[in-house]
Amino acid sequence: MAQFTLPKNSTIDKAAGKTFKSPGAKKPRSFKIYRYDPDTGANPRVDTYEVDMAACGPMVLDALIKIKNEVDPTLTFRRSCREGICGSCAMNIDGTNTLACIKGCDEVSGDVAIYPLPHMPVIKDLVPDMTHFYAQLASIEPWLKTDTPAPTRERLQSEDDRAKIDGLYECILCACCSTSCPSYWWNSDRYLGPAILLQAYRWLIDSRDEATGERLDALEDPFKLYRCHTIMNCTKTCPKGLNPAKAIAETKKMMVERTV
Repeated sequence: MAQFTLPKNSTIDKAAGKTFKSPGAKKPRSFKIYRYDPDTGANPRVDTYEVDMAACGPMVLDALIKIKNEVDPTLTFRRSCREGICGSCAMNIDGTNTLACIKGCDEVSGDVAIYPLPHMPVIKDLVPDMTHFYAQLASIEPWLKTDTPAPTRERLQSEDDRAKIDGLYECILCACCSTSCPSYWWNSDRYLGPAILLQAYRWLIDSRDEATGERLDALEDPFKLYRCHTIMNCTKTCPKGLNPAKAIAETKKMMVERTV
């Protein structure tokens, strides 16, 4: 299982974990969930919740909602669309970063282990602090930049040019890829990480954007782009089936080609 960022000088207190049984459950299933409340001053722990899957939806998020509604209202996590679109419920399930709303409980053998995204500060329970991640996104200026006057209706693209952003625009910024990347764990203060670099390439390759040189200049740094070591965890874990590693490689290629 991946490592996680814990409060300074603390470890998961296994002895403090609580167990919640489900009497009379027809189809019991245990969920081992990371718990951390900074207001208590206590170390993180892992609580075990038994859920009757005969009276629960099939997804991990369904089980989390059932636990919060019927067993333990203090359990904290993010969720919104329940359709794999918003990225809010990104977390580490059974050792893999994914979205709880599209992860089926039947895809996990044995007890279901649920932790927050690795190597991010934890605000509470399964809620990571995304402040730094979003600041990195803002740094690449993820919007169309042009110098020519705006047309009366829209900026046109050929079908071929439009196809170039397929596999890029679908990114939902869930951060599953970045938080699965060892290079990002070690250098997240300066390395932008796969999610942000995929977003950067989405604008680099867009034929309507007129700031390619400026964008490449902003990435010309020993850490921002080049800390990628092609480990491929990002592509393996992406819940949308995207390929951040390829986007990073294509960006490096553009860097080389502009100097030739």
